Amino acid sequence: MNSKLKHHSHIEILDTTLRDGEQTPGVSFSPQEKLEIARMLLSRLKVDRLELASARVSEGEATAVKEIIRWAEPHGFLEQLEILGFIDGGKSTAWINAVGAKTVNFVAKGSVNHCKMQLKKAPRKHIDDTAKEISRAVDAGLTVNLYLEAWSEGMKEDFPYICDLIRAANELPVKRIMLADTIGMLTPNEITRYAEWMLSIFPGTHFEFHGHNDYGLVTANSLAAVNAGFSGIHTTINGLGERAGNQPLAQLVVAVHDFTGYRTRIVEKELQHASQLIQSLSGKRCPWNMPVVGSDVYTHTCGVHADGDQKAGLYGNQLRPERFGRQRDIALGKLSGRASVESFLEDSTISSGLTPEQKEHLLSEIIRLGDKKKTVSGADLPYIIAGVKKTPLKKLFQITAADFKSSLHGLAQSHVAVDFNGRKVEASAKGDGGYDAFVKALKKCLKEFNLAMPKLVDYEERIPPGGRTDAIVETTITWNYAGRTHITTGVDSDQILAAVAATEKMINFMVQ
Repeated sequence: MNSKLKHHSHIEILDTTLRDGEQTPGVSFSPQEKLEIARMLLSRLKVDRLELASARVSEGEATAVKEIIRWAEPHGFLEQLEILGFIDGGKSTAWINAVGAKTVNFVAKGSVNHCKMQLKKAPRKHIDDTAKEISRAVDAGLTVNLYLEAWSEGMKEDFPYICDLIRAANELPVKRIMLADTIGMLTPNEITRYAEWMLSIFPGTHFEFHGHNDYGLVTANSLAAVNAGFSGIHTTINGLGERAGNQPLAQLVVAVHDFTGYRTRIVEKELQHASQLIQSLSGKRCPWNMPVVGSDVYTHTCGVHADGDQKAGLYGNQLRPERFGRQRDIALGKLSGRASVESFLEDSTISSGLTPEQKEHLLSEIIRLGDKKKTVSGADLPYIIAGVKKTPLKKLFQITAADFKSSLHGLAQSHVAVDFNGRKVEASAKGDGGYDAFVKALKKCLKEFNLAMPKLVDYEERIPPGGRTDAIVETTITWNYAGRTHITTGVDSDQILAAVAATEKMINFMVQ
């Protein structure tokens, strides 16, 4: 084991989704959403510490922090909650005490240029002011950590100033020194070199790295900081943050676990749930190919890869989908081969009775559709197989009527009529919007047939540009059914009816 591991084997994670993540353009969490996120991060994901907010931002921020503290204290999480504070003559300290938090993360300038140009202060004066602020907070009963904002710039400008600032902090009861690459300008080699300087001059100091992803290097930089001996890394869920974002938690965790001798306390199987929650509450979707949590990162399209996996698991790595509570998927399209089709069909009853010749015909049809830029989903497959067999597919489940009524004042209403194997049922319901009312009415109908609604995972509408009010709407819904992910698409000029069509496809897939 690396000799650096003698000092610590566990890397602390400070997640700042609720503070730095809110600097993402267009993202603002309500107090209730902040509480939901905090509960998930601490109780399920097992993050070590949370940075909840900046002091003195707004009354709404104070309300959110108080709500989280009210929940956290009886559950033993109070010491894991931190607030960003400023060198402001005690105002941040008073605010933090008023909301009931116990830890402040003060922001000091890690750059001489920032001191002179932004604060209009001499560097020595800023160091003295910072020391007074720390003493004031300690006297008020707070635990103190210290950020060096723009540390990456300061290391290139005036290293002795940084050393003077850290010496002043180390003479006081500062628990952690948090070094920020505020504009994401460093490379892994620079991180390694700078970290080794810091640790050689200040051995035993708890240093943490706060990185940004402007050059796409943030995970490599965080890994360099870990390997150099830093004790903690700052993250956000899905890399939320201004500009190119912060260190994505999921990528940091797997890199630490797979490429170093260190561990974190993060529960890996909860990473996907955390990602989906933040996508939902922030309105910011992950790229489809985002490592670990992207929608397509465990999907093979290439037939050669599917064949190699089927024969000997040749195209896998340590990032097995089961590790994160997901499954390996095969996408069917023009690049598919026989192995792709076989893998797709092996767990399904819809392919029973297919001869080898019909399977070849099925592959040809999938490739033909792929040439037309179409991707075949599991819900589409029964219809294609029916065509290959030259036997019309009987639609076992039909939504024969769906009526909606919306109002500016009050809940939406829906009346639904269905036919399942010749048995007809109707139901009505109210909901928060037309589709919600429809789903609630549909659940009542399904209950009559001892059927349960699959879990809706994601819902996305696509309307062609151009501004036409009669444009065709494509609604794509992602479902979880029997432990697997399924995607259905509906098309209609009415947004709700497009979703109804996608839902009907999924129910038919379930009952085939």
